[in-house]
Amino acid sequence: MVQQFCPAWQALNKQLKKHNNYRYRILYTHSGLASTRTMLIRLTVMLLIQLFSTYVYSASEPLQQVEVADPYIEMRTGPGGGYPIFHVIERGEFIEIISQRANWFEIRSAKKLKGWVNHEQLARTLSANGEPVEFEIVTQEDFAERDWEWGLMAGSFDDAPILNVYGSYLFNPGFAIESSVSQSIADISSSLLFKVGLVMQPFPEWSYSPYFQLATGIIDVKPSATTVQPVDRTNQFSSISLGVRTHITQKIIVRLEYSQYVIFSSTLNNDNNEEIKEWKAGFAVFF
Repeated sequence: MVQQFCPAWQALNKQLKKHNNYRYRILYTHSGLASTRTMLIRLTVMLLIQLFSTYVYSASEPLQQVEVADPYIEMRTGPGGGYPIFHVIERGEFIEIISQRANWFEIRSAKKLKGWVNHEQLARTLSANGEPVEFEIVTQEDFAERDWEWGLMAGSFDDAPILNVYGSYLFNPGFAIESSVSQSIADISSSLLFKVGLVMQPFPEWSYSPYFQLATGIIDVKPSATTVQPVDRTNQFSSISLGVRTHITQKIIVRLEYSQYVIFSSTLNNDNNEEIKEWKAGFAVFF
């Protein structure tokens, strides 16, 4: 129908038929790009759900039941010292551990009341057999002294959606090496980026820790089928990034980053380098 009522489309399609490799792809280019974007979004959501599910209690698993050994513990309405105390549980009572958020545990009392207690108040709790119970607590110090970090980020690369997977190794709390692979899908092309860089984190002990990155890498650009004479381009680039990361719960990190790229795209006919801006946000786990 489009070909019948659009002479310009007919002329373009006739021109493209001379190039057999792209003869059939043009009819599906825009729908294909839209499908790819949707796939990237769905993949991101699925991976993030999987990331969180690794570090939270499963509702299908039986709740851990422990006995209070301290004289009393205080239940608060939320996971923080600023939330009010609404109930006190005395020594000898049993409670159920429902979930954990950072250093706070959501519990349910014998009277079916739900609330939050700090991990310090559970340090002397006992199991049903009367043995001490140890809880895995990840502190800010653990975050600052991590060795490995693996994450997934998504955002915008020159106004096109981008999905990024990265890994980094920390030589010390303030210095790391990081490598990543990114895929960006635009209307007229797709880009695959391989990057390696050095990350400086001057204040690793801060809750919201800023960082600075210098990196280099390779970008491979593949034009879409709508280009009459598509030519793949592979160029080197350098980038500078500013970001912030914070430890939200257990071994999960939230990260926000802005980057400026300089792509060395000089050719025989063009000596101008290309500058591209990128922002992205995502989650990571550390070990």
